[in-house]
Parts: sequence; C-alpha cells; structure tokens
Amino acid sequence: MNCIFCKIRDREIPKEFTYEDEDIMVFPDINPLKPIHLLVMPKKHLKDFLDLKDKTLLEKIKNIIQKMIKEQKLEDKGYRLVINGGGTQIVDHLHVHLVGPLGGV
Repeated sequence: MNCIFCKIRDREIPKEFTYEDEDIMVFPDINPLKPIHLLVMPKKHLKDFLDLKDKTLLEKIKNIIQKMIKEQKLEDKGYRLVINGGGTQIVDHLHVHLVGPLGGV
C-alpha cells in the first residue's frame, strides 16, 4: 500500500502526534489553513467515509475530535470539521480536518 497516512502510522515517515492511541491518530496538517489544523483519523486504512461501518470506531473518532476541540481551546473561537470523500480527498485514507480558530464564523 502506498498510503502516506499508513506510512506515518507505521513510523516509516516521522511525524509528531498531537494524540495517539491503538485506534486513532491525530497530527497537524502539513499545509495548515489556520493556526490549528489537525487531521484526525483511524489507524485502520479506510479509503472513504462510506467505508466506515464500525459504530464503535465512529464514536471514538467523535470523542477524540471533541477532546481536541477542548484541548485546543476552540469551543468559543470557531472551528470547522471537514471530511472530503468521493475522490475529492488528496489522500485516500479517511480523515477529518479540524480547523480553527475561525473568529466565531
């Protein structure tokens, strides 16, 4: 597999993790749109959001995103969550962009 996120997961490409556990990894986007631009993703390679069938994994992703919003102090500063899919994603590995602050927009 030639997935850059899987290579990061497997430590073939060095990366500083903001959060990591047995199922989820979070790290800064290499081309941030805002001061905080984190990528939250399952370690298991899922190509697209439509491939996410595991309700436990979905719940865990949600909980980690909420944790990151609070840790990054974005609750009252504005943030955006984005999931690209259907071929629009640059890397074909399910990931959620957490971007902020957005100045309350």
